[in-house]
Amino acid sequence: MAKILVVDDEEIMRDMVADTLELNGHRCSVAANPQIALEQISVIDPDLVISDFKMPGMTGMDLLKAIKKDRPFQPFLMMTAFGSIEIAVEALQNGADHFIVKDNMQHSEVLEHAVNMVLEKYRIKNENSLLRKKLFEKNFIGNGEKYQGLNDFVETVAPTNATVLITGESGVGKEVLARAVHYQSQRVGGPFVKVNCAALPESLIESELFGHEKGSFTGALKTRLGKFELADGGTLLLDEIGEMPLTMQSKLLRVLQERVVTRVGGDGEIKVDVRLICTTNRNLKKEVENGNFREDLYYRLNVVPVHIPTLAERSEDIPNLAMHFVNKFNEENGYAIQDISDEAIEMLKAQKWPGNIRQLENAVERAMVFCKNEKRILTPENFDLEDKKVPQKEAEKAKPKKK
Repeated sequence: MAKILVVDDEEIMRDMVADTLELNGHRCSVAANPQIALEQISVIDPDLVISDFKMPGMTGMDLLKAIKKDRPFQPFLMMTAFGSIEIAVEALQNGADHFIVKDNMQHSEVLEHAVNMVLEKYRIKNENSLLRKKLFEKNFIGNGEKYQGLNDFVETVAPTNATVLITGESGVGKEVLARAVHYQSQRVGGPFVKVNCAALPESLIESELFGHEKGSFTGALKTRLGKFELADGGTLLLDEIGEMPLTMQSKLLRVLQERVVTRVGGDGEIKVDVRLICTTNRNLKKEVENGNFREDLYYRLNVVPVHIPTLAERSEDIPNLAMHFVNKFNEENGYAIQDISDEAIEMLKAQKWPGNIRQLENAVERAMVFCKNEKRILTPENFDLEDKKVPQKEAEKAKPKKK
């Protein structure tokens, strides 16, 4: 059963659609014009909007655009008495999920099939989104004050479309935080696309981001979509944005301002609806001062900044992180490690961790490979670390008391 909002200025058609769908178990609300629909939609929170195309004043297409602006993943079905291919194409381009000609609705099965198809499409999308969110939550680990601050940040920022700039050292989990923002946003049903700016040569980065037309350069054997097009309706992560060449920075700025891309070798402008998240281990403000990063682009990206502290600064999260990696490698490799000793935990907490969470993960994996004790518990001896000393006070605590 779904909540459906039916919008049509013709009362007979409006009631016919609502009655047909209610006989199929759905709950329907009706609106005589798009203005009323816009007033109702936040209250009703419908699972589907069905709207006529031709209405006086504001058309169904206008309604579609207005709804998608605030609710980009709102399921929408357009119906019209005019079987125009141009109208159908425009509706689909603006985010409609399906298009029905009213003449075909003389048979209720046509309407029922269209509604069921759209609802099923979104049911599968939402199911997949929940699975991805659960998968993400298995990797976003912590319980300390700094972790909670990051978690609060995600919950506050994710529902918006604001550009996010994540800073922090290599290995602190910038990409994990970026995925958290995506998976808890309204764009969770859309794609999450990542581009590593540091890994791409300057000659290829424009084609990678914006795509290219067939024959636009040597080796361009076919038209290729860029990352912005692939991320349409979702989130684009520009990893290590500080490595982007100056020439590309100006082109990126234009895309962010106008929300259109032009493929290499092409003339047409392609609209894109993308939420941008950038990460960097550099101090972009200093890069601006040194002439390595455009000031206007910096302010365009620095809308919602967040800094991830180093692992050494959030050592209270190390026990949970370490056990998370134990469980992960047990599952992946068939190990049977049961725990980590108190002495090993205190030793891990005392490390400087220049490689941050990534280094801790590698250290735990290696320790599990070389753990041979019968109790299957990781001890300090299993870890290959520069400083294997257990803090004295904690070591004393860990010793068994004499009877």
